[in-house]
Amino acid sequence: MNSEVAVQHDIEGRIFYIDDDAGRAYLTYMDLGKQTMDIYRTFVPEALRGRGLAAQLAAEALKYAAEQGYKVIPSCSYMERYMSRQQAG
Repeated sequence: MNSEVAVQHDIEGRIFYIDDDAGRAYLTYMDLGKQTMDIYRTFVPEALRGRGLAAQLAAEALKYAAEQGYKVIPSCSYMERYMSRQQAG
């Protein structure tokens, strides 16, 4: 059920998102300066839940952070759990 879809990144808006006819799943962040990125919100509309979209957004955000040399602060509870699972696995 986890089929990869295109994650878009609006750098100026500081948002990663996936658009679907049923709505927009997104992850928002702040650039705190000093190579630090605060991921503070992840949202998936109810109609899109259970498809792994939040995980895809999180993975893309972490990939971007790594490419840019950013340290990530996971203020969002989903992101905090996601990063803990990645470190444990």
